[in-house]
Amino acid sequence: MKETVDARILELLRTGDGFVSGAALSRLLGVSRTAVWKHVKGLRGSGYLIEAVPAKGYRLLSSPKLLSRLDISSGLATRRIGGSLVCLKETESTNAVAFRMAEEGAPEGTVVISDAQTAGKGRLGRVWLSPAGVNLYCSIVLRPPISPMAACQLTFLSVVAVARAVEKCTALVPQIKWPNDILISGKKVAGLLNEMNAETEKVNFVVLGIGVNLNMRLEQLGEGLRHPATSLLEEGGVEIDRAGFARVLLAEVDELYDRFLSEGEGPVRAEWLERSAIRG
Repeated sequence: MKETVDARILELLRTGDGFVSGAALSRLLGVSRTAVWKHVKGLRGSGYLIEAVPAKGYRLLSSPKLLSRLDISSGLATRRIGGSLVCLKETESTNAVAFRMAEEGAPEGTVVISDAQTAGKGRLGRVWLSPAGVNLYCSIVLRPPISPMAACQLTFLSVVAVARAVEKCTALVPQIKWPNDILISGKKVAGLLNEMNAETEKVNFVVLGIGVNLNMRLEQLGEGLRHPATSLLEEGGVEIDRAGFARVLLAEVDELYDRFLSEGEGPVRAEWLERSAIRG
């Protein structure tokens, strides 16, 4: 209950035009103004900078740099994705954590996000640089009632979701490079790695692994990479709200996955092909 109220307060402060009065928060949340103040104090203790001015109300000035479940879940509008959300300070690989959780019965839509990875990986075992505090490293558990061969088409879903999120959060034009790289001006900004647990005719689960370079600087990108790399900050000159980008991305995955289940892979694959032909 406490986390739900905290998340709702953050959502209202983010979407409010300037200050939001204590009376308005009390009315919208169905709690007393004293309770609102207690929740605000708790959020401040968690690193949220919230200004309080008599006769005006509250205003959110900044959020903690470390990604948190609360920051991502507040305002997350999804049906299937993110109902179970795990945020870690550091892990070897979000895919590895999500895969283990799926083996132990984690429900469909479980999301694992880490602020840093010590052993991030891409396709063919390649290393994915994963420093703390600047990017998004995310893995999503799906349990689609489809064949293993059909599940391979989920790669297109991941790529399209990232491309859409980049377009919604920046003024940049993402390019798709076969099969699952996202480029900006010919430089790699995101990579995806889907891993599956399946039997001959049945998919037990799929883990969608997504890494997006949001706020890395050139000096952090490393040398000797197989493809030139970049970040949304380097290309657009604007720092990206990591929690906000995560919410947009998860909403896109949610919408595309619903469509995938109801209409098959055709529409998602068609969008992937269109984006590849026009921008790839």
